[in-house]
Amino acid sequence: MSGVVRTAWRLGAAAVRGRAGRHLSQAATGGAEGGGAEGGGGSGSREAVERLVREHPVVVFMKGSPAQPLCGFSNAVVQILRLHGVEDYRAHDVLQDPDLRQGIKNYSNWPTIPQVYLNGEFVGGCDILLQMHQNGDLVEELKKLGIRSALLDAEKDQDKK
Repeated sequence: MSGVVRTAWRLGAAAVRGRAGRHLSQAATGGAEGGGAEGGGGSGSREAVERLVREHPVVVFMKGSPAQPLCGFSNAVVQILRLHGVEDYRAHDVLQDPDLRQGIKNYSNWPTIPQVYLNGEFVGGCDILLQMHQNGDLVEELKKLGIRSALLDAEKDQDKK
């Protein structure tokens, strides 16, 4: 586990030093900043969280935004998605909404942030996403969503050299 954390920290540190590349212009901050959800209780209610995790094929609950992550683990998730070329996803800043922050933890029964959802299914946090990236599972999961990982194109380019 400590190796995973070190790798995640290195990914985060690289971005802080300015080597992260371009920002994810299509990544939205979602509805977390707006406060409560319409109907069905507040932003942290099970119904509201359910709507958020199902609103898009790729949903991330994080600290900060993709353009400005506010913790190393959230930054690592953003960097992993960027490596795979995933630009179109919904990101919700749990620091803007304490009810959502607790609600997502209750919904997933997972105590930490960030949390990643693919096609409405909870995948895990930074450590799980990093492991999926390292063992190739993330490429396969993205393919199921109709998303071609940019790493496949990078491999093809590398093979041509």
